[in-house]
Formats: sequence, structure tokens, C-alpha cells
Amino acid sequence: MKTFLQLLGFLRPFLGGIGLSVLASTATIASSIGLLGTSAFLISSAALQPSIAALQVAIVGVRFFGISRGVFRYLERLSSHSINFKLLANMRVWFYQALEPLSPARLISYQSGDLLQRAVGDIEVLENFYVRVIAPPLAAILITLGVGLLFGSWNPSLEGVLISGLLLGGIAVPIITYHMGRNPGQTLVKVRAEMSASYVETLQGLADLLAYGQETAVRQRLGNLEQKLSAAQMRLAWAGGSGNALGQMTANLTLLMVLIIAIPLVSTGKLEGVFLAVISLVVLASFEAVSPLPQAAQMLEACLASARRLFELADLEPAVKEPPKPLPAPAAGAISLRNITFRYDESLLPVLQQVDLSLPPGRKIALVGPSGAGKSTIMALLMRFWEPNSGTIVLDENDYRLYRSEDTRRIFALVSQSTYLFTATLRQNLLLAKADADEADLVRVLDQAGLQDWFRQLPGGLDTWLGERGQQMSGGERQRLAVARMLLQDAQIVLLDEPTAHLDAITERQLIETLHAVLVNRTVLWATHNLVAMDWMDEIVVLDGGQVVEHGTHDRLLQSSGLYAHLWKIQNSELIPDL
Repeated sequence: MKTFLQLLGFLRPFLGGIGLSVLASTATIASSIGLLGTSAFLISSAALQPSIAALQVAIVGVRFFGISRGVFRYLERLSSHSINFKLLANMRVWFYQALEPLSPARLISYQSGDLLQRAVGDIEVLENFYVRVIAPPLAAILITLGVGLLFGSWNPSLEGVLISGLLLGGIAVPIITYHMGRNPGQTLVKVRAEMSASYVETLQGLADLLAYGQETAVRQRLGNLEQKLSAAQMRLAWAGGSGNALGQMTANLTLLMVLIIAIPLVSTGKLEGVFLAVISLVVLASFEAVSPLPQAAQMLEACLASARRLFELADLEPAVKEPPKPLPAPAAGAISLRNITFRYDESLLPVLQQVDLSLPPGRKIALVGPSGAGKSTIMALLMRFWEPNSGTIVLDENDYRLYRSEDTRRIFALVSQSTYLFTATLRQNLLLAKADADEADLVRVLDQAGLQDWFRQLPGGLDTWLGERGQQMSGGERQRLAVARMLLQDAQIVLLDEPTAHLDAITERQLIETLHAVLVNRTVLWATHNLVAMDWMDEIVVLDGGQVVEHGTHDRLLQSSGLYAHLWKIQNSELIPDL
């Protein structure tokens, strides 16, 4: 019920349009009833050979209801689908706005394919919520009241039988259909999510799967999911067919009961004979109002299952909480970490333990240490992807958490070890850093990043298509493009998280020289396990096991014979065992 009420909340901005849509739907069904009823009256009356004047009203009625049915159906489709498309648009925006604060901390345990299915597939399922789940029952209620009053004017017994039949077809049959389709509906949503996740994962790792000869196993796994999906769809089809059959049977039984009551009324003169055909066709036409309800019940469970998957994410508490009254956006002043302790999950050991670090303006500090020491975690905390479990990050003499996360991120430019390039043009990938940059700015940062020769060879210049995640570029070119984006952003504090990882020695040296040249006047925090060009740093902070074990200049740390000196000797091949 909670999920259903949450879905209804999305309809609140469209109440006026919903009312118009329901009235148009009701008028469409009423026109169908009127068309069949007046046609039956016209044919029955004409059999008695009255004057043409006596049939004029019925003739006009047939024309009116025939035309109005098409007009009202058009208005109903126009209004209902307009509401539906606006509703889906609002839900997509709402879901993205709900996801954004959760990234990356709360989404790290979800597969990208599953998130894609929620954002696209599950929201598409909800397109049935208003058109096929909410609107038909409202129109059915109005039609039931209307035909009940009509039959009550003829005979209370006829009214009772018709109302009972409509309630049976509009409540009992949908309930049966709902229970028949509940489990397969849930299974359908679940299997579709698994298939989406599996297909995305398979496509992303297709080269490795082929290299290790796993294509047969993958085909078998995807085939099993296809079989589960087909079985769920078959069960839903059976549920839908059973609902339609029960609905038709209910309509025919109701007609039979009405005739059993109406024929004696005609025989005794309590009901005019011409109305017998009218009553019969009106009964059948009235069930047009309740015939969509079994399908509505079947769609309801699929909609609720999809909505639960959306609300499961949207109801999560963000790991980074925004302040109720944020301070004005900070300047790029001094930053310090004070007694920071952090773990990614309560069940895991701390990644950082009581870490202190000071980053004054203009200073260049390196974070070094073995893999898993906590270097990248410090970067993530500064970017406010997570928040520390204890301790404080101070920016401009204020607690970091008193600013909006959006404002604090603007003072940083991040170059990570795995630069993500969007499947777009070179221009679009650069404008990610500064949307209003002109062409001269884009060319300038490419030159500063050492990409001038590569850029001049591009066939389309800035509008060259870079392909899927920039795979047409080499690793060094992608990292240099990340540097170009960083320069375009023009932030005073630059975070370099293993920017030379996965590069060969020559490309690494060239990139480091580029960074030296362009970051002279910037504040730099450089996380690396490769101890190259460390004499460029004002201070080196050595991490091990999430703790600061050493800090100082390159020369002083080498003289202290600690962990840094040990790592330096290993990387410079001074600890080669005797052969």
C-alpha cells in the first residue's frame, strides 16, 4: 500500500487533466452504450412500422452517439497520453535527482546494468500505471452508477442484477486475475533486471570472455534467463486470457439473468417489448467499462514491483548529507584533515585511521605508500564522495560539511588513474569541465597538455568522434586529455590520483613534465605509488595501513631509512637478490 500511495503522489500535479481524461473516458463508454441502446430501440420500433416522425429522435440519437463516441475517444486518448508522458518525464527527472546524491557511495554495490534497467526499463513499465491501472476503475465507477440509475427507472430487480454483474466483473474477476499474475509479474521484473545486468556485463567484458573461451557458458546463462523470462510471460498471458474469459462469462451470465427477469415483465405488460432488445445490448455494452479491469489488476503488480525497485534506491540516505543552512561557497583556501578515520562499511576494517594532513595554498604534497594504504580514499573524501566516520576536514577555517558538496567540489580539479571519456566528440568531452569555453580556450588547453601534434592530425578537429569511452585514443592521450580538462576547469587545487598509472616509462615522464609546467602556481595533492619526480614535491606524506607513518621532503625521507626509503630502493632496483 505504501508503494501504491507513493505512486499516486506523482499524479498530484495532474489532477485537473486526470479529471478531464476520466470524464472523456466515461463519455466514450456512455456513447457506446447509447449507440447500441438507441440502435436497438430504432430497429425494434421500426419493426412495428410506426410513422417516420416517431423514429426521428432515435435516428438523431444513433448519429449523435456514433459521432460523439469517436470525438470523446480522441479526447480521452489525447488527455490520458499527455498526462502519461508528462508523468514519465517527471519520474525520470525525479529518479536522476534521487540517484545523484547517492553516487558513488550508495551505488557501489549495484551493477551498472541493474541501474540502467531501473532508470529505463522499470520507469517504462510505469507508463501503464495511469492509463491502464488508475483511469479504467474511475471510469467504471461512473458508468456503473449511470447504468444502475437507468435500469432502476425500468425495474429495481433489473438494476440489482446488472449492478451485481458489474461488481462481479469489476472486482471479483480482477482480484482473481491479480493473484494469478502476481508471482509471474514479480518474476518478470526481476528477470528483466538480471538480463539487463548480464548483457551489460557481458558486452563490457566480451574480449576477456572470448580470450578465456567462456562464450558457451555465457550463452547458457543468458539462455536460462531467456527461458525464465518466457515462462513468466507465458504465465502472465494465461492470467490475462483467464481474466478475459471470466469477464466474458460474467457478462453473458448477467445478460441471461437480466433476460430471465425482463421477459416476464414484458409478458405482463410492465415493460414495453421494444425495450427488451435495448436492455440486452445495454447490458453487454456496460461491461465495456469493467472489461479493462482484469488487465489493470495484472498490470498493477508489475507496476508495483518496478516502483519498489525505484523507491528502494530513492529512499536510501545519501552518504554525504547536505547542510540545512549552507555557508556561502568557499574560496580555495587552506585545507586540513584532522584526526580522520574512515571505513567503507561498518563490517570492514578502517581504511584511514587518525590521519592528519595539511594542504596550504600553493603547496605541493605527495601521498605515497603501497596499494591499499588509503591514498585514493583521501581524494574521495576531499571530493565529498564519502564523509569521514570521525574527525574533521577543515576548509577556510570551517567544517567541510557546512558547505554544499556542489560548492566544495568546484574548488578541485581531479585527474584520476582511470579517466572516463564519454562516447562523444572531443569538444563535448572538454566542455564537461567548462560548458561556456570557446574554441580558443579548448585549443589552448590541448596545447598546454601536450596534445597539439595529436590534435592537428584529427580529421574533424574538435568535432572528431572519440568512440566508445575514447578507446580510439592511447592511454597516454586519454590521460593528457584529462589534464586538458583539468586546465580548462581552472581550479586552484588539483588532485592527481595516480595520473600516470598504466603508462609506459617514456609516456609517464612526458606527462609528469607537462604537469610540472602547467601546475607551477596551483595547489597540488598527488597520490602515487610510483616514486618518480618526488623532488618536485614540497612535502611527501607516507601512508601505510591507513596511517601516516612518515612525512617530510624527498631528501630527508631517504636519509631516515624508513618505509619511503625502502620503497625508493625497491623501485630503483637496489634490492636485487644475489643470483
